[in-house]
Amino acid sequence: MDKISFKPGTMLNPVPVVMVSCGTKPEERNIITVAWTGIVNSEPPMTYVSVRKSRHSHKLIADSGEFVINLCSEDLALATDFCGVKSGREVDKFRTQKLTAVNGEMVSCPMIGEAPVNLECKVTQVISLPSHDMFLAEIVKVHVRRELVSTSGKILLEEAGLICYNHGEYFGIKRKPLGRFGYSVMKNKTKKRLNKEASQSRRTGKEGKPSREKSSGRKQEPRTKNAERSPGSQKATPNKERKASMDRGHKTYKKK
Repeated sequence: MDKISFKPGTMLNPVPVVMVSCGTKPEERNIITVAWTGIVNSEPPMTYVSVRKSRHSHKLIADSGEFVINLCSEDLALATDFCGVKSGREVDKFRTQKLTAVNGEMVSCPMIGEAPVNLECKVTQVISLPSHDMFLAEIVKVHVRRELVSTSGKILLEEAGLICYNHGEYFGIKRKPLGRFGYSVMKNKTKKRLNKEASQSRRTGKEGKPSREKSSGRKQEPRTKNAERSPGSQKATPNKERKASMDRGHKTYKKK
């Protein structure tokens, strides 16, 4: 196939886009939009955010060793962009974007109440890279908006209208999934059963109640009319007896 070569660059697309809240004091709380983030370990669940050393949020995260990853939905796209181009040295992003700062359970920095999902994180290691510092962190608590949890305990992320970042632009995630993990080798009988379960979850999702986790007390924001779905759904309480095959063969390193 005919292709054109380019110099090395950050051409891994699409990538997640999240708002990272940080700062443990009311007067220093801040939000930075990050695309350099992802999952790096399953047990314990670990993530990372890479932040330029010159950024205001870099010092806040480095000093406290804590941050919150707030997933972004379509109705938060404007705020997501704003928090990525404006500096917290100059403006209170919570106030200007009318976002609600909510206390976390395990960390001292605030969560964003309007975000559909919040991941409280504690830094375990900092890796210094030429342009960024990578903050490796353990996810110590997850909060999901009540309306996104079905009566059976499934987290319905397809109902959250999440967005991603693709080559400089924000995109909503399409409503209908192309498939689910393992569907390429799945038996037809299994496919039918899972499709039936997914259909039932979507019908009961709006009536869903949170699982055993306590509600964070956030204000419930109405979904936008055009909110789209992301592929797949998972249970709020993972089944320890059944692990995804993609995790097999990977070591879990203990914190030192």
